[in-house]
Amino acid sequence: MPLLEISTTQLILWAVIGYLMGSVPYGMLVARVMGLGNLRKIGSGNIGATNVLRTGNKAAAALTLLFDAGKGAVAVLLARAVAGDEAAQIAALAAFLGHCYPVWLNFKGGKGVATFLGLWLALDWRVGVACCLTWLVAAAIWRISSVGALAAAALSTTWIMVLTDGSTFLLGAVLTLLVYWRHRENVARIKAGTEPRIGKS
Repeated sequence: MPLLEISTTQLILWAVIGYLMGSVPYGMLVARVMGLGNLRKIGSGNIGATNVLRTGNKAAAALTLLFDAGKGAVAVLLARAVAGDEAAQIAALAAFLGHCYPVWLNFKGGKGVATFLGLWLALDWRVGVACCLTWLVAAAIWRISSVGALAAAALSTTWIMVLTDGSTFLLGAVLTLLVYWRHRENVARIKAGTEPRIGKS
């Protein structure tokens, strides 16, 4: 779809809206409501679904995954419906940054994987499905969640070029770099062979 003409003020507005939507720490909220304790004191201390799973509550982890993906998707769909594709891309990036650097948690948020997948499902379902399948295959083979995330991010720009007109390539490249930056400690542990496997603390 062609990008609609949109003012700088509107873009800033959708950046703010996307950031605020993305910054809601659903993992911490779900853990608190379900009596699982403070995620900051569990496992890696991360606020995402993988760390919620370390509480042993699969339902809570699934809800966190759903909500974190959903907030990225909703931000994109809302921006697109009101202001068009350019605003949707801005909202997508802002939602991702909101999850990773939420103002409510002193800018110490999650790794952004679920939000990354959710916003791609909303931006272009073909890319989103391809990224989800990439995550599933890589995670199934290596039994390491972060490997799935890194594989999905690395191949996302390939899926964009193969499956779409390429208009979201720049956004895809930026998001990929951000995912790798957020997983830099995981990369170090993967190289050292100490990265936790799925289902283990």
